[in-house]
Amino acid sequence: QVQVAESGGGSVQAGESLRLSCSASGLTNDDYAMGWFRQAPGKEREGVACLSWSSGGRADYTDSVKGRFTVSRDHTKNTLYLQMDNLKPDDTAMYYCAAVGTLYGGRCRLSDSYDYNYWGQGTQVTVSS
Repeated sequence: QVQVAESGGGSVQAGESLRLSCSASGLTNDDYAMGWFRQAPGKEREGVACLSWSSGGRADYTDSVKGRFTVSRDHTKNTLYLQMDNLKPDDTAMYYCAAVGTLYGGRCRLSDSYDYNYWGQGTQVTVSS
C-alpha cells in the first residue's frame, strides 16, 4: 500500500520561497508519474507540477508557475520535492502530493487528477502581499 505525506507548507510574504516535501512509502520500481496539485478555497483542484518518477525528468508545469517552481525527486529517500520561489498571493492553496500516476508516452500529465492513485492529506501554503 502506497502512502504519501506532505510537509513544508507555511505562511510567507510575496517574493519569498518554500520547499515542499512528499515522503512516500510502498513505492515499486515501476515508472509512473508523481506530482503536486493545489486547491484554493472555492476553486477546483489544479495540477501544479509533475515528473516521471523513474527518470526524475520529463517534468511538466502549469503555466502560472513556470520559471518559479521546480519539481524534483530523491530516489534514495523516496521523496518528491516542490521548490517554490518568488511566491505570489495567487499561490495560496492547500498543496497535495499525488502518487503513482499514469504516464502517457513516458510523460506525466496535470490535466486530470484521476490519473493519480494515491494522495496525501495536503500542506497549506499561504502567501501574503
